[in-house]
Amino acid sequence: MRRSEQREAPSFWTHLTVATATVSLAAVTALGLGITQAEAGSSVAKTKASAKAATLVPTVNHQFPFVCGSSWTTSTRANHSPSSYAVDFNAPNDAGQPVVASARGTVTKADNSSTTGYGRHVVINHGNGETTLYAHLEKVFVTVGVTVDQGTLLGNLGTTGNSSGAHLHYEQKIGSSVVPAWFNGTRLTYGSATSKNCADVPVGADLLEGGSAEIAVFRRNDEASYVVRRNDGASVSLAVGRGYHQPVVGDWDGDGQLDTGTYDPRTHLWTLAGEAGFRTIKSGARGDRPVAGDWDADGVWETGVRRGSNFRLKGDTGKITVVPLGDVDDLPVTGDWNGDGVTDLGVYDPATSVFTLRTVVNGKAQIRTVAHGAAGDLPAVGDWNGDGVTDLGTWTPSLASFSQRLLTATSMSKGVLGRTTVVKWGKKR
Repeated sequence: MRRSEQREAPSFWTHLTVATATVSLAAVTALGLGITQAEAGSSVAKTKASAKAATLVPTVNHQFPFVCGSSWTTSTRANHSPSSYAVDFNAPNDAGQPVVASARGTVTKADNSSTTGYGRHVVINHGNGETTLYAHLEKVFVTVGVTVDQGTLLGNLGTTGNSSGAHLHYEQKIGSSVVPAWFNGTRLTYGSATSKNCADVPVGADLLEGGSAEIAVFRRNDEASYVVRRNDGASVSLAVGRGYHQPVVGDWDGDGQLDTGTYDPRTHLWTLAGEAGFRTIKSGARGDRPVAGDWDADGVWETGVRRGSNFRLKGDTGKITVVPLGDVDDLPVTGDWNGDGVTDLGVYDPATSVFTLRTVVNGKAQIRTVAHGAAGDLPAVGDWNGDGVTDLGTWTPSLASFSQRLLTATSMSKGVLGRTTVVKWGKKR
């Protein structure tokens, strides 16, 4: 046999070549980067997780987390923590600007004190395993457990925590993964854009001296307004407040006519309209939701708040009456459910579409539940037929449609419910 044909024993280098061919990707990465195999394995896992996250799309329709019409620049970077899919928002003179909810949900975290990491921040659960995070806030104005609507004020933009300058750090997550952000049905393209967070909020009130309640929406433009539907279908616009304010209506001067108003969660200032113009009062605390009613049947409406699962009603003398009702994530409503001239309390559970209504008869509280609407609807109550009894109603955001349900004076005791009418009004979401 010629020497060139002889089979030689495997050399050390041959063994190394074979072994190298069978090592893991993590080991190769470790050799190339000069790091441990465990570190390389973690890097590979993160790469795979990032690739998977890139394919996930939120089912919730988000808008920019800022008031309608404001302009913002979006950016990220390769080493952006915890993911390059996180978004940084900036604008000229942005420190202190209002930050609002990009979509409806329940507040699961409202940190108003942290000085590390995300700093002061808010987390909202939107259902279906989807959440959003708003970080480095200057102040937080919501509390854990409350249901917030799209456009609800969450805090002011700041630079708390691990931040080198004022900006909003924002994340959309599905499960534990930060995913590419989507706004208005489109995946975000980094650069400059204008917020379309201009959500309508349903309202029912007799604002046009017709003797019965009209349907209306509080339109969250930067300069907000109530857009009221007249009986002939035409609209009347009543300007008041800012887009991040909360709408509230009442007969502030006792003339028998309901007037518009707003509540500013930042300052706890109520701005109330009337024949003599606007007046302001200050009342409330962080996380409060405004309510109003004629608590003592004297014809003049007073203010109040929903705090946690309690109503706190302020009387003419300033005395506060605390009334527990429902759960913290229920939405407050007020109305005269039995036509006795006293404003009663209620809550609406948007998850089950059930109203819980409370009246007081001969000093004894009575509770009744009424199912109306569909999951995800928002409540809007009013005296639709002018009989002195406040009726029920809901508004479906995806359809911009009111569903009005008549009550009677005996509804609370005998369960007699009237017909349902559907009217389209407002802008779809």
